[in-house]
Amino acid sequence: MQTKSIHWSGRSNLMSRSAHSTPPIAEGFANTSPPVTPTSPPNNGPGTHPSAKSQAPQTPFPLTLFSNQPSTPRPPTSNVSLSLHHAIAAPFPSTPGRLSMSSRPVLRALFASSPSRAILRSAARTTTHRLPALAAHRPPPPPPFSTSASPAMAASYTPSPVLRAPRVTIACVQMAAGADKAANLSRAASLVSRAASTTGAKIVVLPECFNSPYGTNFFATYAEPLPRSPASQPPPADEAPSYHALAAMARDASVFLVGGSVPEREAATGRLYNTSLTFGPDGALLAAHRKVHLFDIDIPGKIAFKESEVLSAGDALTLVDLPGIGTIAVAICYDVRFPELATVAARRGAFALVYPGAFNLTTGALHWELLARARAVDNQLYVAVCSPARDMAASYHAWGHSMVVSPMAKVLAEAQEDEAIISAELVSEEIEEARRNIPLRTQRRFDVYPDVAQGKQ
Repeated sequence: MQTKSIHWSGRSNLMSRSAHSTPPIAEGFANTSPPVTPTSPPNNGPGTHPSAKSQAPQTPFPLTLFSNQPSTPRPPTSNVSLSLHHAIAAPFPSTPGRLSMSSRPVLRALFASSPSRAILRSAARTTTHRLPALAAHRPPPPPPFSTSASPAMAASYTPSPVLRAPRVTIACVQMAAGADKAANLSRAASLVSRAASTTGAKIVVLPECFNSPYGTNFFATYAEPLPRSPASQPPPADEAPSYHALAAMARDASVFLVGGSVPEREAATGRLYNTSLTFGPDGALLAAHRKVHLFDIDIPGKIAFKESEVLSAGDALTLVDLPGIGTIAVAICYDVRFPELATVAARRGAFALVYPGAFNLTTGALHWELLARARAVDNQLYVAVCSPARDMAASYHAWGHSMVVSPMAKVLAEAQEDEAIISAELVSEEIEEARRNIPLRTQRRFDVYPDVAQGKQ
């Protein structure tokens, strides 16, 4: 058995873009009628190059360009109408589609010199109908969002530091589980003890369904009654061997133990749950989390699975206070796909999200690392995902690759597919630095969307 730690470093590719192309400048309209000279110099608008003053203004959208060909002269009335259309329809720099002050003398001159006032009035009415009238000056609209939040927006912000100890080590035990529950429990106890002694970890995590094979056909067979809270009376050892074994592992290794997950049978209803138990160094139960999101998927040609055929869903977020260290959130496998659960936990002061999980060869290859890193960088905290080891002789093939991820989405430690113990040091300053440098927690806009920290606990 060996500890594996792989450091990731990202490299981004920089893409350069060419400068924005200058919008096309409309060609001048050559009128066969005598030219009309405006009473004031033309307004070329801001940003117009002096060399372009003899041309029409730049256009932000395509125009149909009109010009008279000497070989096919047009009737005077047609030329006047086209001149009017060109003078009115060409956009102006400040307000596209509206008349500028410099165009009014042109219109007056055209109306005065027109051989047919009826044609001009008709053309003017038609053109004016398509263009908005000049409006009074209005202040520009406010930006769609601000980078600073009011005190009310950040009311649920949890003050730093969220990790009360300067640093703490977490270890993930990636182990295979067979059909023999007693053998699985014994193997887990040995590995938890080894993780604590070799890595100095104060927090140790076991994988999902560490005491049994994973599958809907196994849940009922391996299910046990479990206490719902620290105040509940634990069942006797012969009814709940996994509960008592986990309590002993935590006590013997003197660690906070996130006991993966085990199938639970609720005594009052007979319902089955996928449940994770967390224990303190004294062996006392700290919390119990029932998997909230059930793994119901169907990827054609790959895998179909429906936990809801057998399991019931939990209905609460689980936050666990580790005295002297801080608060962690515990969730199970498919729960990692739902960012809301993680965000609620982060807003309530968790310094780490811990997910015992058993992704398979399809979903693991696609999203296991992606989701772990996303939850970490979304919430600027640590994430630990702990998988069973891969056993190709089993009916369900786990992905493996247990890992610990930093608040900036760096993979600090990663196993491969075989049994392994990995560990990483969680540093309070890394959380604080991430939140100082990219202050998401004080930039949230609860005037635009609800504060998810109000979620059920």
